[in-house]
Amino acid sequence: MREGSDSLCPSAEPSWRGAVAFGIIGGSPAEPLAKYLPAALPVTEALLDLAKPATPPEVFRFAASCLNSGCVHFKGDACTLASRVVKLLPEVMDRLPRCAIRASCRWWRQEGVAACRRCPQVVTENYNPSDSMRAAARPPTPVAS
Repeated sequence: MREGSDSLCPSAEPSWRGAVAFGIIGGSPAEPLAKYLPAALPVTEALLDLAKPATPPEVFRFAASCLNSGCVHFKGDACTLASRVVKLLPEVMDRLPRCAIRASCRWWRQEGVAACRRCPQVVTENYNPSDSMRAAARPPTPVAS
């Protein structure tokens, strides 16, 4: 898969420059699951207001330009979050869901189909994460010098 600075992080915050909403969180509090929008929507105050009284990450899934080495999950030339999601989380999709950001997605470019089959369960504001989800979300420990 091709890498590059034009990659989108599918686990971004709405405050990141150029952020877009590409999914809406559904499922249940015990098992949240993103449903993907037909097209990514630019983050605007009006969009963020649609989430009220919840926080935007409780309602939407966001993507924005990958921060590369500026992110705690990035090591070398790879997103370790994507790697841990593939390694630690079960597949939740039998086939690829339609996704408005796939062509630019860092996780897709790095991990391919395996990431896409797990991606819908990755929710920023997960109030009841499984042990596997906690482990996947934990950034790598920096090596002491």
